[in-house]
Amino acid sequence: MKIILLGAPGAGKGTQAEIISGKLNIPTISTGNILRAAVKAGTPIGLQAKSYMDAGKLVPDEVIIGIIEERLAQSDCANGFILDGVPRTIAQAEALEQHGIRFDAVLSLEIADSVIEERMTGRRTCHTCGATYHVKAAPPKQEGVCDKCGGELEQRKDDQPETVKHRLEVYHSETEPLKDYYQAHGLLVTVPDMGGIEETNAKIMELLGK
Repeated sequence: MKIILLGAPGAGKGTQAEIISGKLNIPTISTGNILRAAVKAGTPIGLQAKSYMDAGKLVPDEVIIGIIEERLAQSDCANGFILDGVPRTIAQAEALEQHGIRFDAVLSLEIADSVIEERMTGRRTCHTCGATYHVKAAPPKQEGVCDKCGGELEQRKDDQPETVKHRLEVYHSETEPLKDYYQAHGLLVTVPDMGGIEETNAKIMELLGK
């Protein structure tokens, strides 16, 4: 199966991608990871991406699509794959289509902004070992102190309320229109928030007919 995962930042795309990947035995292709891998490997397109990143510029769509094409040509994608983080815009969706990259389903994880804001702004990360906690859902034994190494817990810039609000605004204006785009292509599968990771995954597998 060739799947795209859509959803706001903090909707749980990475977590669900990992579970689906294990169940369907297909790789998850996260744009951030393959971008870093291509840069590290020094492939021609990776070097192209690096020149933009070094200049502090956004990597243009054609370079992103080129890196995805390169990754999809690898043998582990023969039976399908899960795309997480791309396409982010209608232009990227059209470019994937022009390159002959087709999909079986586009899963849209639907979670209220208020739930995402609470989820993300409540996250705390250990400055020393990187362990993550949540002030409500998974608090440390002692407030502000990591259970594992005793390091100081901090709120990452990405999880600060104003950053979360901004990321959600960008998602609604740039990425959410993809739902209509894929709906028109008959590929959109809307996944309601079932309240828990396992419950939501069970719903996804049911919707995919697996």
